[in-house]
Amino acid sequence: MPASLSERLAQPGLIVAPGVYDMVSAKIADRAGFDALYMTGFGVVASHLGYPDAGLATYSDMVGRVRQIAEGVATPLIADGDTGYGGLLNVDHTVRGYEAAGAQAIQLEDQEFPKKCGHTPSRRVIPLDEAAHKIRVAAAARSSKAFKIIARTDARTAHGLDEALRRGEAFLKAGADILFIESPETEEEMRRIGSTFDAPLLANMVEGGRTPILSRSELESLGYKIAIYPVAGLLAATAALSSLYGHLRSTGSSAAWSGELAAFSDFVRMIGFERVWDFEKRNAV
Repeated sequence: MPASLSERLAQPGLIVAPGVYDMVSAKIADRAGFDALYMTGFGVVASHLGYPDAGLATYSDMVGRVRQIAEGVATPLIADGDTGYGGLLNVDHTVRGYEAAGAQAIQLEDQEFPKKCGHTPSRRVIPLDEAAHKIRVAAAARSSKAFKIIARTDARTAHGLDEALRRGEAFLKAGADILFIESPETEEEMRRIGSTFDAPLLANMVEGGRTPILSRSELESLGYKIAIYPVAGLLAATAALSSLYGHLRSTGSSAAWSGELAAFSDFVRMIGFERVWDFEKRNAV
């Protein structure tokens, strides 16, 4: 069994967590041997609902996907909890629900509702006192301190790095376990974040986003403990599907497509057909 997230945080080295958004992506990532998986709100809202990550998903939409993924993988799951889906009572309910669903950490942010993807424009944050109170409620709601509270601030884009750092300090005092300063725009800003805090830091590596994509060694040297890649898998899958479907539309066949297909036999085993076949053999009449 993989180490729990709490155990892994106490060990040296960067935790690399790929973004998962459905059960196929989750099972592939689970088999790859990562230390943690990241259930991306951006990806879940896009794949499950076909909507942009703009506050349109509800707690019910998301907690069901948390439970489904957590039950289907062995790797510890970090789950995006957006703003907590409402006021303080909603935050309490969301933390309890995500923990009961099997996640090992929840990410909560300080945006106004409706929230927006952290690498898109026009994000606004709630007052600092209100945001810190949410983190205090979240920390008190969990049944075990092994369930980690990741506090995210989106203040950098609209209010500058100093305000984001100020909020980070307040969130740690309020009980956050892991700090997520969203959307630093240079490596130097990331270095300043790493030198400011004596706490586990999360880096959000979004291809095409505001933050530079750095190597494992670079992130470790800057003081980061976790690196999430929330959209890399989704973008790769989208590119592959676009290419294949375009080829099918133009030629009428998958023959001679230049991309790579997983072996059908490998896929049916990954998705669990062997258990079905064994069950049918044991219960043949």
